[in-house]
Amino acid sequence: MEEAIAKADTLIEAMGWIRRFRDKTTVIKLGGSLMDDANAMRHILLDVIFMETVGMRPVIVHGGGAAIDRAMAQANITPKKIQGRRVTDEATLDIVVKTLAGEINQQLTDEIERLGGRAMNLTFGTTPVLFGEKLLLDNGSGEKIDLGFVGHVTRVDRNVIESLTYTSQIPVIPSVCVDDKGQKYNVNADTAAMAVAESLGAEKLVFLSDVNGVRKDKNDPSTVIPSLTADEANELIRTGVIESGMIPKIEACLGTLNRGVGKVHIIDGKLRHSLLLEVYTTQGVGTEILAGPRQAYRHA
Repeated sequence: MEEAIAKADTLIEAMGWIRRFRDKTTVIKLGGSLMDDANAMRHILLDVIFMETVGMRPVIVHGGGAAIDRAMAQANITPKKIQGRRVTDEATLDIVVKTLAGEINQQLTDEIERLGGRAMNLTFGTTPVLFGEKLLLDNGSGEKIDLGFVGHVTRVDRNVIESLTYTSQIPVIPSVCVDDKGQKYNVNADTAAMAVAESLGAEKLVFLSDVNGVRKDKNDPSTVIPSLTADEANELIRTGVIESGMIPKIEACLGTLNRGVGKVHIIDGKLRHSLLLEVYTTQGVGTEILAGPRQAYRHA
């Protein structure tokens, strides 16, 4: 009986957040080592289905770097990256499109359907929704670096995505785009998710990672910081608490908040039901980043 009462208490706690976020859009970015963990992915997708069932409008944007690396190895192509982005020649682009926009995208959609949800894959073979142009990186000296068929998103077909969410379907979008001449490009999954969240004016943008958030000590999971304002995040960057590869991610998150996204969350996707725990409990399990002053309660 005590266990049953505890479950009821959890539902009551969740009720306030369910009502608050009903009809609100949440963009969920999947990628990294999570994509190779079938058990973690199953629980994440169950969480996404739950969110849709109780009235939220989840949208999935995904990468798939490890699977692309494996496919490149089979083709005897050595991956090359510059500033964290994959150099993409024509042969690599073919692999990216087949693996990311084909196999992985279909697998995610099929798994959502198998688990009882409704999903639609939005890619080149169905309805592409990410449009963009070639990306040239700055080398820091004012010169541009050509990465090949690597692009960035300049436009998102918001109407298609919202039409699906209005009919209780979960859009599943790979991190690839196409330009106005039909040329396809590989796109960084983080920036693709940000572009989608900004276009939709999302309530939340959630990065599911293999770390549990921003930490005071990067090697100690128990030091995760539950909530950060923009000013606090910038101070942690200045003092070196946030360092190396986490800096551009946090800076990009702050930029997204300034362009209409309500909050950004960084959570550990390998923690069972981390997505539900972050969204529907007061304490949360990761780090939330918000643009303005902190409210009286987390998630408020």
